[in-house]
Amino acid sequence: MREYGVVPRLSIIICTYNRSALLIKTLQSLLLLENLEQAEIIVVDNHSKDDTAASVGEFIEAHGAKLDIYYMLEPVQGLSAARNTGILASKSKWIAFLDDDAIPCKTWITTIINTFGSKPEVMAMGGKIAPIFETKRPEWLIKPFELPYTIVDLGNRIKDYPGRLHPCGANMAMRKIVFDISLFPLELGRKGDSLISGEESWLFGQIQAEGHSILYHPRMAVNHFVPAQRLTEAWIMKRYYSQGISNAMKSEGVKDNLLLLGKTAAKVLYILADSILSRSQGRKLLNKCRLESIRGTLHMIWNRKRQSAAG
Repeated sequence: MREYGVVPRLSIIICTYNRSALLIKTLQSLLLLENLEQAEIIVVDNHSKDDTAASVGEFIEAHGAKLDIYYMLEPVQGLSAARNTGILASKSKWIAFLDDDAIPCKTWITTIINTFGSKPEVMAMGGKIAPIFETKRPEWLIKPFELPYTIVDLGNRIKDYPGRLHPCGANMAMRKIVFDISLFPLELGRKGDSLISGEESWLFGQIQAEGHSILYHPRMAVNHFVPAQRLTEAWIMKRYYSQGISNAMKSEGVKDNLLLLGKTAAKVLYILADSILSRSQGRKLLNKCRLESIRGTLHMIWNRKRQSAAG
């Protein structure tokens, strides 16, 4: 337990919903990390219906004497709401987010602290995310599907994130002053079993718009559990459909909607051309998923127009 009045160098926020067994494995993995004494751990329970509260209580009772760990309940459903609760409760000027089914490497805390301490221009950072498949990796899970499954490996060199890529929520850290710009938008992000996302892309877009650096660091690495129920064609198609909805939710006003429709039309043409050449199971499924993403986008735009007309 931290001495009264001593501010932690890093706040680790772990949001959780109905996955107590995986959460406890993640908490146990933290016990093996370097410089754990320099961090506080904030577990935000997003109104779980399983034994999460009791399990975390038992963990705190067993290890709380040597850990700076807190349990918080966030009754408003949604990952963004849970993250915001953790942010507002955090004491450090640096915040790291870890999924409740992710296992960080031994140097995870050290890498984050040293990077933020030595590189004041870096506003946010992320790193490698390797999968732990509950069952065998499907043959159709080709390279383009890796990002939707939160599989990330941009090499072994420290660098700025390329192109439109950014850290993933399973393994990301940022300076707390980022949230002076905005907290996570409540209308975006997972809610219960929903696969709506986009809150991370929106926030990192704000950071980039301010001209700040977002760093990829290979030694900020975690292993991330992928359950068997997600390793199905039905799940990945639903994931793409939900991403299409998320894309439409981030567009505001006539100009943004027209731009989004233009991009969507270009995607349709690309998919039709690629479908002619696709032979493998993975490429065929990828084009089906891309069409599902477009369907989600158009569905969201259409519903928004109907609501506006009714309203």
